[in-house]
Amino acid sequence: MERKVIGFIGLGIMGAPMATNLLRGGHPLVVYNRTPAKMQPLLALGAEAGQSCQDVAARSEVVISMVSDSPDVEQVYLGAEGVLAGAKPGTLLIDMSTISPVTAVKVAKAASEKGCPMLDAPVSGGDVGARNATLAIMVGGDREVFERAKPIFELMGKPVYCGPSGAGQIVKACNQIATALHMIAMAEALVLGAKAGVDPAIVLKVLSGGFAQSRVMDVRGPRVIQGDFQPGFRSRLHYKDLNIVLETARAYQCSLPASALAHELFGAMQAQGWGELDHSAIIQVIESLSNVKVRSRRNNE
Repeated sequence: MERKVIGFIGLGIMGAPMATNLLRGGHPLVVYNRTPAKMQPLLALGAEAGQSCQDVAARSEVVISMVSDSPDVEQVYLGAEGVLAGAKPGTLLIDMSTISPVTAVKVAKAASEKGCPMLDAPVSGGDVGARNATLAIMVGGDREVFERAKPIFELMGKPVYCGPSGAGQIVKACNQIATALHMIAMAEALVLGAKAGVDPAIVLKVLSGGFAQSRVMDVRGPRVIQGDFQPGFRSRLHYKDLNIVLETARAYQCSLPASALAHELFGAMQAQGWGELDHSAIIQVIESLSNVKVRSRRNNE
């Protein structure tokens, strides 16, 4: 695979391991994060530090961003010291954040006017998938550009071409619906079992072996029944994503009643001050409604 200088902007829970996998894949890396301390682990592995988004773009053949929300992406690309201020025509731009499809199309249009092809490529798989390079990567943009970027994506996970600009974000919105509802379904099942006196570990074992099994249950279930809500994906970000889901649904006149309920439950998490916890901590909302705590009895033996 041809080695390209890649600029990586945004080194949070997801971005840092994704950038690490690119570096290990042989690509020289220029990194930037608003909190400079988050760059240090990558610098220790051989990456170079960028001084701004503009500086990263000026020094890179490919720029990848992984930030929190639509306004952040606009600032990263369209700001006075943003990527488009430094990128040379022909620089490949890839935003892997989860944002509004409308914003994705807007930024891609501005990039095109600068002569820079752009892909929206949000991911699913959480911190585990980011570390293990097994992320599901949903890509929108020009098909030929996707094919060019595919070897880079494959260092981070499994890319799937979804359609024109914005399509990756549409598919990610669909993913966030399913993930939220799986989280809530698991929470309700465990709460009912615990309230009725059944060890949550038994409930989890049985459900995981039958038709109700899900990736959410496999990855998060064991942590939930231990009360471990260290963030792999923060609940405030899933709440943000559900806002995007409902905004997109309104734009397409699409009725999503279960998603609206999920939005309200995740909103309750934010009201309780649980925004920095993992999204699996949604079970705490269901627990509070039923006045029960879901904890495996094995934890207390």
